Amino acid sequence: MDATFFFDPACPWTWRTSRWLVAVAEARGLAVEWRAFSLAILNEGNVPPQFAEAMAASGRALRLVEALRAQGRHDDAGRFYTELGTRTHDAGNPPSDKLVTEAVEAAGLGSETAALDDERWDEAVRKSHALSYASAGPDIGSPVLMIPGAQRGMHGPIVTEVPGTEDALVIWDSLLPLIRLDTFHEIKRGRR
Repeated sequence: MDATFFFDPACPWTWRTSRWLVAVAEARGLAVEWRAFSLAILNEGNVPPQFAEAMAASGRALRLVEALRAQGRHDDAGRFYTELGTRTHDAGNPPSDKLVTEAVEAAGLGSETAALDDERWDEAVRKSHALSYASAGPDIGSPVLMIPGAQRGMHGPIVTEVPGTEDALVIWDSLLPLIRLDTFHEIKRGRR
């Protein structure tokens, strides 16, 4: 794998960053491994009621992501996330069980729907979340990016909008040497 992207499908910032990474992967022929990062686990016991349904739907989606990863089906996981993000973030809808199921079908993964409700995948989601958090944390959220040769993962990059291919590649090419430096910690500015 050229990059591992840990994500929570409920996060709109993560969605934008994932579209950046997809553009880079297509332009550079990179292989991306899609992994679970759970905002529900990160905020366990503190999820506001208005986000409970979205977090539950996201948890179901992450079970499928980890089930596909266990089978080495990274492209299928990426395609599923694309379908889910299109139905949620691009359409302005919060994640729901209905949209997760629709995304599974649209991604051609209808035979995999059992994983959505199979609680045995919860441990894999927790392990993936723990790996990403240990790699880039503390005090981070979704997404986390890991690349081979880097000692640590990185929270982000966070983009306010999906850049065009040329700018996407500039971000990637600038990020690679930084993420590989053990002494590099963070670049940040206030959100608009």
